[in-house]
Amino acid sequence: MTAAGQGAAQAGGEARTGMGLVILASTLGTVFEWYDFFVYGTLATIIAHHFFPADNPNASLLITLATFGVGFGMRPLGAVLFGVLGDRLGRKYTFLATVALMGGATALIGLLPTYRQIGLTAPILLLLARVAQGLALGGEYGGAAIYVAEHAPARRRGLYTSFIQAGVIGGFLLSLIAVLASTSLVDKAQWESWGWRVPFLFSLVLLAVSLWVRLKLHESPVFRELQAEGGLARNPLRESFDRWAKVKRILVALFGISAGLTVIWYTAQFQSLYFIQNALRVDDTAARLIVGAAAVCSLGWFLLFGWISDLVGRKKPIVIGHALTLLLLFPLFHWMAAAGNPDLAAAMARAPVVVTGGDCAYDPFATGKQATPCGRLLDALAKKGIAYTKVDAPAGQPPQVRIGGQPVDAADPARLDAALAEAGYRLEKIVPPFGRAVQVALAIIGIGFLSGMTYGPVAALLVELFPARVRYTSMSVPYHIGTGYFGGFLPFISQLIVVKTGDPFAGLWYTMAVVAMALVVTAFGLPETAGKELE
Repeated sequence: MTAAGQGAAQAGGEARTGMGLVILASTLGTVFEWYDFFVYGTLATIIAHHFFPADNPNASLLITLATFGVGFGMRPLGAVLFGVLGDRLGRKYTFLATVALMGGATALIGLLPTYRQIGLTAPILLLLARVAQGLALGGEYGGAAIYVAEHAPARRRGLYTSFIQAGVIGGFLLSLIAVLASTSLVDKAQWESWGWRVPFLFSLVLLAVSLWVRLKLHESPVFRELQAEGGLARNPLRESFDRWAKVKRILVALFGISAGLTVIWYTAQFQSLYFIQNALRVDDTAARLIVGAAAVCSLGWFLLFGWISDLVGRKKPIVIGHALTLLLLFPLFHWMAAAGNPDLAAAMARAPVVVTGGDCAYDPFATGKQATPCGRLLDALAKKGIAYTKVDAPAGQPPQVRIGGQPVDAADPARLDAALAEAGYRLEKIVPPFGRAVQVALAIIGIGFLSGMTYGPVAALLVELFPARVRYTSMSVPYHIGTGYFGGFLPFISQLIVVKTGDPFAGLWYTMAVVAMALVVTAFGLPETAGKELE
């Protein structure tokens, strides 16, 4: 090794002695960045009201969730931009830039005027802020994971990098805490008027703390040695794709690793939250508390399976986790339904709603009336959160409704409401008693367990999968395409499926399809990487 390389290695050794600070700074930054990103999803309902007003609340929510997905859609571009910078300029300064961009964009959302104040300019500015958040997040995960992994000893790399995954959960949890704290400090009118802005503005405090901690870090020892010996890639993006073997690894990371882990994770957090709030009619605050408690209890799964992957390898927990998800996802959600609102679940089983009619086209984005009587009936049921089954009939036949086999006058909204109430459909928001709330949380913790199996070992695996010269770019691009597109649009796609089909469980089929694909790819295409030397 050259003298310069020895000096770099010595500096890296000095940095390695501060492993606790390395993990703390990287994890805190991840927590804060994901807080910034998730607070938008947590407040999707109120953002829909202020920035996307429409006569149809389903349309407003779907558009808001689509905007949420836009931020994820920008992550691959952020991965390319910051990945190249990370491979050319260094790990430390790149993820300093990402956290600064994320914090600024989130605070901007808290300052934006609403649709009522400036019209269409408001959602346009909101969209631009989401674009900036997506770009920033595209550079964060790769930088944090690589920085920890390149400091960690090989035999502990899975455990140490699993704190990064736990940091993602921590960001989601912190967003829930901030929202709950904000709602408790103001009354309902103040919350609707201006209180919702507080969680976004709080990101400025988190930004200051994150920058202060990360400025204390040294550069990664692996990058310093590459830099000292002139081993940096001139064009990391091109070099990441210049051979089929490299392309194959990227495709496995995309379709086998990133896509699978992200849909399971988002199902555990956002899908379960929307399911509890909308399908089970649980009070919003109670739903957030239940999901937040489950998230706290699920933090340990990521660390556990990161540690296990140091013992048995990265591949086994991931493959087994995908297989178990396919077996257990629907039973866990049905358990959630039976425990969260047993009266509503019993009514759905005892007296299912069946709509028969011709011309039953239903447009969930319509801002006025639906085009046909059957469409208007489906719209009324969807707005009430009523699950239904649709049966096609010859064109022109007026719609008919049967509740538990009994015909109901669909043309009279009052009679429809009375028939639903008589059948046991209690549509007011409820707060489950403690014992049932615990069962709901246990079901979500079960999904969190599956997420821990598939997510806990991933940071170490992705770092080990790619060479140091192009590591930041090569792992960030597939990771953020997978998580950005497969996961980022999950809330929108799953809720759209629910609204279109009338089945509150139907959105889970999206998760099932992606996980099935990921299982095949990881089982047959993923190499084992545990213990690989990163230098």
